[in-house]
This record gives sequence, structure tokens and C-alpha cells, in this order.
Amino acid sequence: MQLRVTFVAAARSSSLLAERFEDDRPLDQAGWDQVLGVAHELLPLAAAELRYCSPTPRSRATGDALGYSPLVQLGLRDCDMGRWRGLTLGEAMAREPEAVDAWLADPRATPHGGESLLTFVTRVGEWLDTRPLEDGGRIVAVAEPAVVRAALVYALKAPPSTYWNIDVRPLSAITVTGRAGRWNLRFEEARAQSTRA
Repeated sequence: MQLRVTFVAAARSSSLLAERFEDDRPLDQAGWDQVLGVAHELLPLAAAELRYCSPTPRSRATGDALGYSPLVQLGLRDCDMGRWRGLTLGEAMAREPEAVDAWLADPRATPHGGESLLTFVTRVGEWLDTRPLEDGGRIVAVAEPAVVRAALVYALKAPPSTYWNIDVRPLSAITVTGRAGRWNLRFEEARAQSTRA
């Protein structure tokens, strides 16, 4: 029995350089424009039997704009960044360079007082493993890019340091198939592009 879970990364709420840890800001205009630009490609995912999202405003808004009407899942919340919540990586580095270095180097480190990377990956993986299983069942989950990265590390049973090498762009979609403890990354075939004469 296999389940199909497609993660859709939430649209942006700021430029990449201005992204903040546990960002609670709503979609910015560029984010709304992105959603409108790709809605025709992501809209078919609304047919999934179960539709979820992270609790952030931008994840909820992205899911709603795509017609998913997703249910908020606390298990899909962003990593708890403790006292770094709301800071950019650059701001955290300027305030606590040694602490940021330790956090980036050790997946068990919690110098910010929040979750470690390992705890975050495990939490997201536990959410994935506890989805209702019906053979051929489909799920779509709109989540922060960090959550999608954590889900991929978990699904692939990759070392936690792999997290830093996965680039998840806003509104990208990735599918894993399988069941608890046994997930596979699935790449879809490219759709034929119509050409104009």
C-alpha cells in the first residue's frame, strides 16, 4: 500500500535575503503574483483526498489561493528558532556568530533556545509517517520551504547536514510516495509543451 504526498512550498512573503526565522508575515505582492502565475499548474493538486498546510499566514494563503482549502497542521510548523525568531540569518550572525556557527555545524545544537535541526526533521517526519494510509491515496501539503526540506531529509533517510544542501524555491512542488518509514522521492514526467505556429 502506497501513499502519495505532494509538498508545495508556500509563496514568498519577502525577498530571499530578507527571509526571517519563523516568519509570520503574510504574502507580499510578489508572492500573490507568483501564485497567480502558477495556479494553473498547481490547481490539479486540489483533487487530493487530504489537503493540509503549515500554520503560517503565507502557507494558509497559498493553499487557499490554489483552491486547496487546507487544514492547518501544527506538525508542519516551521522550526522553533527560540530567541532568533523574527531575525534574518545575517542578523542572528551579527548578534551571536559563534552560536550560529554551532547551530549550522551540529544538528543537535540548540544555541537559540529552540528546536535542534535533528528534532525539527524528526517532528516533520513523524507527521509524514502518521498520515492515514489508503492505497493510492493522495495528500497535498503547503508548507514553509524549511518544512519541505526537513521532509525530504527524513524521507530519504539522509544525514541531517543534507538539509543545508536542499534548495526549495517558493511554489515548487515535490512528491514522496510510500508509507511510514519507507518513502521514495518521485519526479514527474515533463508535460508536453504546446507550441505556437
